Amino acid sequence: MDLGFRMHAERTPNPNSIKWVLGQSVADVVASASFAKGVEAAVSPLAAPIVALDGVTGVLLGPNFVTVTKQESAEWTALAAPIVAAIKAWAAGGQPAFGPAFVPPATAEDDEVVAKIRLILERDVRPYVEQDGGEIRFAGYHDGIVEVVLQGACAGCPSSSVTLKLGIEARLKDEIPEIRSVVAL
Repeated sequence: MDLGFRMHAERTPNPNSIKWVLGQSVADVVASASFAKGVEAAVSPLAAPIVALDGVTGVLLGPNFVTVTKQESAEWTALAAPIVAAIKAWAAGGQPAFGPAFVPPATAEDDEVVAKIRLILERDVRPYVEQDGGEIRFAGYHDGIVEVVLQGACAGCPSSSVTLKLGIEARLKDEIPEIRSVVAL
């Protein structure tokens, strides 16, 4: 085993998600990527073996972390060792987290309001959401309503609605008066 390998687990506000923080880069070609059952190793050699475990429903790869979400009925005591083994095997293998079949999401040209929304989400919201092992993605904007997708520990988190309304929505409304509401898809 590489003595330079560092990793620790952090609880998240979502009891069904744990964030494993690594002492190395994980997501390097995109800010983050979320994976569900059926992802192949050609898409993500890191996420595929973890999401294949019985009881795991999703994996979010962040800049230096892996957030794993489990079924409510699954126990962390049974899942932790195989998750840690999969992460260590990936790190020891020296391969990237994203394989040759990974396709980054397309980016569209933004109008001025959408560009401001994206900037605020990236600069002001994403760092806080990542601290809790989650991810926020801009999904759309129309008629004063911002649509976002919450992933990782934020998906299904009991406190995500509070975060959405009191944190994200309030922050966006401060700078962009056209915004009426923020909704999670």
